[in-house]
Amino acid sequence: MLRRSFFAAALLPAVPAASRAHPVQAPTGAEAQRMIDEVTAFRAKLAKAVETKDFATLRASYADTYSHTHGSGKFDNKDARLVAAMAGEPLIEAAPATELVFRVFAGPTVVLTGKSPILNVKEQKTYDFRWVSVYVTAASGWQLAVIQATRLS
Repeated sequence: MLRRSFFAAALLPAVPAASRAHPVQAPTGAEAQRMIDEVTAFRAKLAKAVETKDFATLRASYADTYSHTHGSGKFDNKDARLVAAMAGEPLIEAAPATELVFRVFAGPTVVLTGKSPILNVKEQKTYDFRWVSVYVTAASGWQLAVIQATRLS
């Protein structure tokens, strides 16, 4: 036991001081606003890709580990979401949105909440949904990582 403790203590100085420091702080001010502007432009690009069924743009816009939880509890992964988009199903990604609130985090990551009317195709009735989406950066730029939607009464 003493030998293990000594070995672990001997390695501690080899760990860079930055990794032992506090986590990176979330961007603020102009940097946060730049990220919000970028995500806003990304959302417009994604909405256009949904409307025009631009498969290449859609595929690049969703993170490989993307997940969407519908208001009904149904779960979609990236492949299922791409199929839904190509089939022309109503998607939050292309719906008009109100009550938008952006939260900027280190990573860079942006969490966005909002409210959108979505057509229920089976009932031919539109319902309001409150949703949260998470945008992350990848080598190619922003990607949509998660959406969780809740139908409002």
